[in-house]
Amino acid sequence: MFPIKDDQPRYSTPYVNTFLIVLNILIYFYQWTLGPRGGEAFAQIYGEVPAHLAAFLGGSPRYTLPDVILPFFTSMFLHGGWMHVLGNMWFLYIFGDNIEDYLGHFKYLIFYLLSGLLAMSTQIAIYPHSNIPTVGASGAIAGVLGAYFLLYPRARVLTWFFVFVLYLPAWIVLGEWFVLQFAAGTASLASAQPGRDLGGVAVWAHVGGFVAGMVMIKLFPERAQRHPYAYR
Repeated sequence: MFPIKDDQPRYSTPYVNTFLIVLNILIYFYQWTLGPRGGEAFAQIYGEVPAHLAAFLGGSPRYTLPDVILPFFTSMFLHGGWMHVLGNMWFLYIFGDNIEDYLGHFKYLIFYLLSGLLAMSTQIAIYPHSNIPTVGASGAIAGVLGAYFLLYPRARVLTWFFVFVLYLPAWIVLGEWFVLQFAAGTASLASAQPGRDLGGVAVWAHVGGFVAGMVMIKLFPERAQRHPYAYR
């Protein structure tokens, strides 16, 4: 199922959400200008490589604290291809504006970044010795989806389902997405082999981000003065 749009109204302009979308696209465009080899080297430096963190924690002098902390933040603004970045930004465009409307601009930014950090931490906890850079905004966006799942479960989402286009409740669209991520993550654990890197989609970052979003939206207070007449 692929969401096309939702019908949940908002009462403020999503400045931060729009900024995040533009920033992600611009950074990927810069990656693209580096070419295949330059892009890979860029991802190796600014993507999160779990094995680097494991080596640092093990006392290796090869990596410094900034070397392993900075990629936690930068990796959520890198992507592996145009379809990757555009797909992620489409989900953020549909669901992020309402979460920003609920939290307010600054709290939404903090919520987004924390979701990304917790998502990445989940992926690293599952594959702590992987040498493959993990990149993408989908962990942070998964936090947004988790928040939307709890706040607006009955919002109608226009969804492309095989050859059909129909409105479905958000809890079905997002719940199905989460179940697929969890199932894929479980399958990846079953097929993982010791000492062998497992590439592909970082589904455990999706799972961790979604759960983090559901938890944090209960901890972050709703912003004041959300006036429904603002659209008149």
